[in-house]
Amino acid sequence: MKNFFSKIGNSLKEFGQALAHGDIWVRLSLVIMGAGYFGRKQIMRGILMTLLQVGVLASIVKVFMPYMAKLNTLGTVQREEIFDPLTMQKTVNDYDNSLLILLYGIIGILVIIAFIALYISNIKTTYKIYKLQQQGEHINTFKDDVASFKNERFHITLLTLPSLGVILINVIPILFMVCIAFTNYDENHQPPTYLFTWVGIKNFVNLFTTSQTITFGYAFIRVLVWTLIWAVLATATTFLGGILLAQFINHEDTHFKSMWRTLFVITIGIPQFVTLLLISKMFGDNGIVNTFCANVGILDFFKNIGLLSPGDAFIPFLSKPGWVHVSIILVNIWVGIPYQMLIATGILMNIPSDQIESAKIDGANKFQIFWKITMPYVMFITGPSLIQSVIANINNFNVIYLLTSNYKTANMAMANSHAVEPDLLITWLFRLTNEYSNFKMASVIGIVTFIICAALSLLTFSRMISSDKEGVYR
Repeated sequence: MKNFFSKIGNSLKEFGQALAHGDIWVRLSLVIMGAGYFGRKQIMRGILMTLLQVGVLASIVKVFMPYMAKLNTLGTVQREEIFDPLTMQKTVNDYDNSLLILLYGIIGILVIIAFIALYISNIKTTYKIYKLQQQGEHINTFKDDVASFKNERFHITLLTLPSLGVILINVIPILFMVCIAFTNYDENHQPPTYLFTWVGIKNFVNLFTTSQTITFGYAFIRVLVWTLIWAVLATATTFLGGILLAQFINHEDTHFKSMWRTLFVITIGIPQFVTLLLISKMFGDNGIVNTFCANVGILDFFKNIGLLSPGDAFIPFLSKPGWVHVSIILVNIWVGIPYQMLIATGILMNIPSDQIESAKIDGANKFQIFWKITMPYVMFITGPSLIQSVIANINNFNVIYLLTSNYKTANMAMANSHAVEPDLLITWLFRLTNEYSNFKMASVIGIVTFIICAALSLLTFSRMISSDKEGVYR
């Protein structure tokens, strides 16, 4: 952040120097961006910069400014249908659309910021051309510039479209979501029929409030705790299971290694959407697994040891708290272990053999070799991947939602916040938007989820980057 503001300061300083020491053509560029090029007889550059200036200013004034002027209120004129007795038709008034005002307002601000940056850069560029002319050095023509974008500055050519894509697909939606968190955009304020407006930090306060009418604080704590527990357990179980499975398959006494790998890899090839929906049916209250458990006596056994009450007619694998949490983790082990097994197999094949041989000579047994050599090596190699896995599991929508899409909560405080016990933050967010149109609280939860993932990434990666183990495994 310090370097960012330092660069801005240096850029503004250079801008001031260009205006102070430049000639009339440099100063005229303040009014007409192409003037500095016209004065150096670079006609094509001048035309392009002038056209760009006119186009951007026209779009700001004609397209974005009408929306930006209403950003402070997000609109005041609500949509109304008026029946005209003369024409016997309904007419609609010239109403405000809060959603478009916010979206076009954000885009307009970004366009203005980009234009200011281009404006400053243009003055600095024309000043550099002026100095080159004063020194009698060669000034690149427009043809030279085009050639440079094919050669030494080809990276700029390649990155232009991806950069625009990142802005359109990532930056603008993120800024839009952040702004929505400070509005009252919900099922009662749906554009274009109704307006929504700014409410400040009220939604963030509601997220941590528990009362008779607002129970988001109660639901948020429980969903957050389960999200973190799930992320750790889902990552740890599949990671350790994948390593142990890879060790088993690659063991010298294991036969038909290719067959075992193929059988486990098949689970990766089957779409999770199909697999998880099928499992949710199989483990349902009236599913085939419950029927089997009742026929072989497992249901009665659970009643005898106190896991179920005497009146229960089925095992609530996916319909009661506790049971559903354990079931989700077990199903995820089956889904996730094959992928981790493939990763572990590649790593195990590259463990330095001299370290293992040295350990054997020193009298280490297989468990000691595994714990002291294999595991540290695997952990060092897969450290960044593990962090990514934890973050991916925090946002693991498929496993949770597809397994528990029919789950009904008996907890009224959770139901009042439109959450259920097996929800992660990401599935709660989806439920709020898709089923209840509560976009304001969904945006707040999205921001909280981003903060958690960003903090976890920064903390763990900073510790790994500072590690001094790079030379140990070379």
